[in-house]
Amino acid sequence: MIIGFARLALALAAGISVLPAAAQAQLAVSANDNKAYLDNGVAKTVPNAQPDTVAIIDLSANPPKLLAELQAPASVVGPPGSVAVAADESFALVTSAMKVDPADPTKQVPDDSLSVIDLKSSPPKVTQTVTVGKGAAGVSINKAGTLALVANRSEGTVSVLTISGGKVEEKEKIKLGEANSGPSHPIFTRDGAMALVTRDNDHKISVLTVAGDKVEYGKRDINAGLRPYQIDTTGNGDVAIVANIGIGGGDADTISVIDLKAKPSRVVNTVTVGQTPEGLKMSPDGQHVAVTVMNGSNKPKESPFFNDFGLVKIYRLSGHNLTQVAEAPVGHWCQGAAWSKDGKQILVQCMVEKEIFAFSFDGGKNLQKIGSIKTNGGAAGIRTAEP
Repeated sequence: MIIGFARLALALAAGISVLPAAAQAQLAVSANDNKAYLDNGVAKTVPNAQPDTVAIIDLSANPPKLLAELQAPASVVGPPGSVAVAADESFALVTSAMKVDPADPTKQVPDDSLSVIDLKSSPPKVTQTVTVGKGAAGVSINKAGTLALVANRSEGTVSVLTISGGKVEEKEKIKLGEANSGPSHPIFTRDGAMALVTRDNDHKISVLTVAGDKVEYGKRDINAGLRPYQIDTTGNGDVAIVANIGIGGGDADTISVIDLKAKPSRVVNTVTVGQTPEGLKMSPDGQHVAVTVMNGSNKPKESPFFNDFGLVKIYRLSGHNLTQVAEAPVGHWCQGAAWSKDGKQILVQCMVEKEIFAFSFDGGKNLQKIGSIKTNGGAAGIRTAEP
């Protein structure tokens, strides 16, 4: 059952716990944008929009269920990795790439805010707002929970954040390219010694070295495909996989495998997945990859590339090879995906429907919808704690 604002307000006033007392649930955190909507393929700004929200979901339940919602800035602009969850599920970080223009409420302008959300609090709450860079988009936290990176799409930088004593502070910004280079999503490698940052406007993936809280850009870039966007690594961390969303011209787009053990790291395989792979997430064991494919569902209805549904596709990863094993239809303008710890359930966000679809997956060809969760705002970014 959805916990609406009225019920949430009563819970806050009465001190009622919204999360289970014994927090055994695996949490998924969804950022929901109330400012944007799609009008026959054109993104527009909602007049007098309600505040954006963050939804906390129990992914260990079958089907997954909503535990709580709270208000915090969010944005559909940028990759669905605009949420990061600490490894111990104690806190989450949520960015906001865009906000309503104070001078013209029909438009949006780059935002620079990052919200720190206490997930252990009952109910969860925003404890800090940090100013980062313009167009703050993808965010990731290292496994130790001491460092985070934020890709600032509107200024060509990545913010390095230190985390200590429950406080998050921006330590520095690292310039990656020109202001319009479009840094989109950063990830840490499994050993924490390297980070990769996608740059969708100049088609590069920047390689950063990490030692403690010292992060450096050695001017090495990887080239995977047109507009690399969301990127991920799990399992043994031997590879990363990146979604290349293309230019939106109706062509089939791709995902690429990056060999992280090669010296230097490099792209070793690329496969075609369909129109605009907006979201990408590897299963915790690293054996499968879920890809949310727009499939033209965000196009005008008169477009020759329009389809009245998106797709979620599952690929099996064997070494450096990717083989599609399952797919299912989803809604329109769908964004991110998240896996349960056991790899048997998958969440897929759909922005137009303001809904998160839940699927069961048997590890083979069986991908079945088992439920859905309505969100207060268009579901735009999602993450669980990295395994």
